[in-house]
Amino acid sequence: MYLDDARFDLFLAGSAAETRMAQALRYRVFVEELGVSGASVDTLAGLERDRFDDHADHLLLFDRGRGAEAGPVAVTRLLRADQAEAAGGFYTEGEFDLAPLRRSGRRLLELGRTCLDAGYRGGPAMLHLWQGVADYVADHGAEILFGTASFPGTDTAALAGPLSILHHRHRAPEALRPVAKPPGAAAMDLLPETAIDAAAAMRAMPALIKAYLRLGGQVGEGAFVDADFNCIDVCLLLDTATMSDRHRAIYARAKG
Repeated sequence: MYLDDARFDLFLAGSAAETRMAQALRYRVFVEELGVSGASVDTLAGLERDRFDDHADHLLLFDRGRGAEAGPVAVTRLLRADQAEAAGGFYTEGEFDLAPLRRSGRRLLELGRTCLDAGYRGGPAMLHLWQGVADYVADHGAEILFGTASFPGTDTAALAGPLSILHHRHRAPEALRPVAKPPGAAAMDLLPETAIDAAAAMRAMPALIKAYLRLGGQVGEGAFVDADFNCIDVCLLLDTATMSDRHRAIYARAKG
C-alpha cells in the first residue's frame, strides 16, 4: 500500500487480475476515447496490453466510494532497467534512441501507459498517482525517470506552438537527450521562439507533460508520430539529482 487516504487506495498490482484491471482502464481511455489501434488492442477482451506488461509493475489508484469491482480510476506502468532487460528493452526504445541515458550509468525507470478515468481528470487523482511514483522511486533508488507522453492526433503543424516551446525551452542536456527514431521522427522546432504564443502553447499542452515540466522535467530531441496510437509522442525525462527543493516538495509525499 502506497497511500493512506480516506477516499483513495493506491497500490501495486499483485495479481494477474489486478493487472487486467489496469489494462481495462487503458482500453477505455486509449482505444474507446482516443482511437488507438494496433497489436496492443484486444477488442474481444476489452484490454490494451503488450509484451512489457508481464515484466513491469503496475500502480493502481482506486476510489473507495466506487468499490474495487469498478476497477482503478488511474494507472501507470513502471519498468526498471532490470525488468526491461528481461522484456528485451524499454517500450520507449521503439520510438527514441536511449543511448545517452544508457551511457549515463544512472539507474533508469520508465513510466508509461499513464491514464485516468474521465471523471477524475483535473482533480487529486493525478497527485495521488505521483505520490505513489515518488515512493516507488525511493524504494528502488531510481535516478532518472523517463517515458513518452502524447499529444492527440498526428498533425505536427497543428501542434506547432506546444512542440516548439518544448524544443526551445525544455530540452534536456545533450548528454542525456534521447533522439526520435525514423521513420516516425518529426521535428519539434516548427516555429522560432520569438513567434510562439507561450500562453496558448501551454494551454494546448497535455496535463501529463505539464506535470513533468512543473517537476523540472525535460524533453528529448524531436517528436515521434505514432499512427497506431493516433498521437504524437515526446520523450520526457526527469533527473532526480537536479530537482530543486521546490520541485521535490511537489514530487515527494510529505511524511508525518
